[in-house]
Amino acid sequence: MATAIITGVTGQDGSYLAEQLLAQGYRVVGLHRRLSADNHWRIAHLQAQLELRSVDLLDQGSLLDVFEDVQPDEIYNLAAQSFVPTSWRQPILTGEVTGLGALRVLEAMKRACPSARLYQASSSEMFGAAEAAPQTERTPLRPRSPYAVAKTFAHYSALNYRDAYGLFVVCGILFNHESPRRGLEFVTRKVTDAVARIHLGLSDSLSLGELSVRRDWGYAPDYTEAMQAMLRQDSPRDYVVASGKDHSVEDLVAVAFGVVDRDWRDHVHIEPALFRNNELPGLCGDATRAAEDLDWAPKVDFETMIDIMVRADIERLDCGS
Repeated sequence: MATAIITGVTGQDGSYLAEQLLAQGYRVVGLHRRLSADNHWRIAHLQAQLELRSVDLLDQGSLLDVFEDVQPDEIYNLAAQSFVPTSWRQPILTGEVTGLGALRVLEAMKRACPSARLYQASSSEMFGAAEAAPQTERTPLRPRSPYAVAKTFAHYSALNYRDAYGLFVVCGILFNHESPRRGLEFVTRKVTDAVARIHLGLSDSLSLGELSVRRDWGYAPDYTEAMQAMLRQDSPRDYVVASGKDHSVEDLVAVAFGVVDRDWRDHVHIEPALFRNNELPGLCGDATRAAEDLDWAPKVDFETMIDIMVRADIERLDCGS
């Protein structure tokens, strides 16, 4: 039985990854930060099968203790402060958790289990104001938010530990990926939750910022499958994971309202206060390397993903949860 450690197991990606690995017969040890409020709703259906350990990425000793005890075959570092607007309000915390937290994971691996394989969650936000489109593994990084800067630090730390110590470390440069388990603060869930509320008569409007912003959106369970494939290669290599198609926020809104046969223009209001600092006008990824090496391609397209999310939010709200 192979053993995997997942940091950030209570998040969207962590929950899908844990689900998939457990189905493959893995022993899965999920690391989470102890909070006063329970945030385990994404993994509630898995908790009987998971081993949960309370660890803080700010505490090197707690990471080292767990890695020494578990001796994992695979490590997936998914933990981060991942909401870009929060990174502007809390840049130091974002740097500590998202940037230095990854370095602490790498150092714990080097000391406790150097023969393990590690996946580092990098981000398309690192490309920032990209000088080329679509973005590939060779596109220069130009981060434009504290979150993106922290992810870039983590990314280069992973590359340095791989080169300097011969560790099996891969970086997945994932473009935006969504699902019904996405946090409500992210624009996709903000939209699908609002559409569900309007459909059920619980609300009548939705306030948004800039509608012209474009992103390459994919379905989270597809992307966690790519993470696993990266660690199962003969040698470590970094990969862009993306759909290769970009859509605007306006496209997102139109598709979501279309699921319930409504015209979005009757409900959406533009709120200037919601415009972001240093907003990136557009990102779109080229996952050719992943297709060639990993035989990976997204299974769920943009429209289907939004349909899944809207219907899941309707069901959740209709059940009163």
